[in-house]
Amino acid sequence: MNIEKKKIHFNIANETIIGHLYIPQGGKQPYPAAVVVGPMTSVKEQVAGYYAQKAAMKGLVTLAIDHRHYGESSGEPRQYEYYKHKIDDVVEAVNFLAHQEEVDTENIGLIGVCLGCGYASWASIKTEKVNWLKLVVGYYRSPKTMKLNSPQDYEGKIDQGVKARIAYEEKQETIMIPAAALEGDAAMSSSNLVDYYGNRAKVDNYINAFAVMSREHFVPFDVQEAAPQLNVPVVMIHSKQALSPTLAQEYFDKIRSPKQMHWLEGKSQDDFYDNPDLVDAALTVQMEKT
Repeated sequence: MNIEKKKIHFNIANETIIGHLYIPQGGKQPYPAAVVVGPMTSVKEQVAGYYAQKAAMKGLVTLAIDHRHYGESSGEPRQYEYYKHKIDDVVEAVNFLAHQEEVDTENIGLIGVCLGCGYASWASIKTEKVNWLKLVVGYYRSPKTMKLNSPQDYEGKIDQGVKARIAYEEKQETIMIPAAALEGDAAMSSSNLVDYYGNRAKVDNYINAFAVMSREHFVPFDVQEAAPQLNVPVVMIHSKQALSPTLAQEYFDKIRSPKQMHWLEGKSQDDFYDNPDLVDAALTVQMEKT
């Protein structure tokens, strides 16, 4: 199916969000629709945009955005991974979709990938306009587990974030570390993710940086707590080779709304970011009727 791509914008809290809207061409309107929410630090030309294009080719109106503090969107400090802003951005993106004439407002969903699954989950709880969730290789963070496994590292990173935030407030200085790197302090340190962000998904709109002050809120961000509060049908796609399959199963077990889990074979977490066969497989999975 052919698709049309439009650059769009909307405002939230006096900041401007820039996104790409993908609209199927030639099908029967109105179309189902979804906001695609990508991994931490990513921009709309990477995971979210790839999924959005693929989903639009299957007949969905889709929207991928640069969150506040990232890419073409406004917001200071830059490269600030603040979950409250990201969740609210997703809610406002849903509101934007709901006002598009091509969209079936009774069939709007959220597609999350990696940490985007956490942002999508919490956003679905905050708005009644979301009708379904598809969560792909989610990073189902459990701060309780993290703190139990490494209490000094857990508290140390929060303290690092607090000090960086104070430096920003007092000096307007944003302390940065790489978003993805194999040496030194970095937000992501696996070789696969360094290859993805540094090579396979290297785009002009992306900056390989992470504001250290993010850690004040990022470290204690709890995705697991969202699961029992979900009130829409949920399809989870995960892999034994993806990030924390045990936490994925724990998250699934806590969901009380209609749910299904599908396990796919992939080489790694990032294999689900841009492997066309895996992306197609994840997008094709639907809630099976019982």
